[in-house]
Amino acid sequence: MTAATASPFAISWRCKHSWRRASVNTSWCLLGCSIGDMGTIAAFQLGGWPWDPMAIMALAMVNGLLTSIALETVILSRQMALTLALKTALGMSLISMLAMEAAMNLVDLAVTGGAQLSPVAIPLMLIAGFLAPLPYNYWRLKALGKACH
Repeated sequence: MTAATASPFAISWRCKHSWRRASVNTSWCLLGCSIGDMGTIAAFQLGGWPWDPMAIMALAMVNGLLTSIALETVILSRQMALTLALKTALGMSLISMLAMEAAMNLVDLAVTGGAQLSPVAIPLMLIAGFLAPLPYNYWRLKALGKACH
């Protein structure tokens, strides 16, 4: 079996170093995704624009992906040329980012009933956004030797 086809059960799930690294990677991704996601929701909420909540959430997910890629590009550009940093950022795991975005927006929907930010919803959104992709990011590190950051 090659690393690319490694079963999620064929790795050790007890490596503290990999959990720490996956947590740091996930935190950076969460920061980027949250800026775009919550920024979009806040703009519609504060602007009072009458959009369908599901359309706002879809736009928030797209903006979350874009800001995550932009943040990653800026971080990586300190280590490599800008074009290579952008290419690397675009090669990050979209599965991880989509899981994060979906978890955040599902929690928002469950807590507020729509695309709204509240003092109760925000921490729950961030927790869900962090936890949803974390096992996948750990697996990527262990099985494939790749990180989303």
